[in-house]
Amino acid sequence: MNITIRKATKADLQAIHDLVRELAIYEKAEHEFVATLADYEADFEAGIYDSHVAAVDGKVVGMALYYMTYSTWKGRMFYLEDFVVLEAYRRLGLGQMLFDAFLQEAKDQQCRLVKWQVLDWNEPALRFYRKNNAVIEKEWWNGKIFLTEIQ
Repeated sequence: MNITIRKATKADLQAIHDLVRELAIYEKAEHEFVATLADYEADFEAGIYDSHVAAVDGKVVGMALYYMTYSTWKGRMFYLEDFVVLEAYRRLGLGQMLFDAFLQEAKDQQCRLVKWQVLDWNEPALRFYRKNNAVIEKEWWNGKIFLTEIQ
């Protein structure tokens, strides 16, 4: 088995889009997944986000999608938007390798912290993050406003 962790390219976007759909299904929210492959391609080309992928024997089976943001209290920050490994490829250490690559990229970009969200019922994810010494905040609530109608 040949495992590769690398920065994503435009050729990986279909696989990344498919992985996000898998994640939406797992999170019981597939109906909310409305971003198209064309959206992914345009935004990747524009530098809106970046990603690392995990490939096994050349097939992309996992990814970490992130972007630079800013903490007014801390400075540069990477936000990990989505992080997923196909279920059939879990327990091979791919998630840890992807997470480590994400953290290294944040360090290389001189970020002072990384941040993400995790569902309160997702115990496997919570265990993973805690194993990596993450602080899981419970006092901050999310706020959002949809600026376009979701179809």
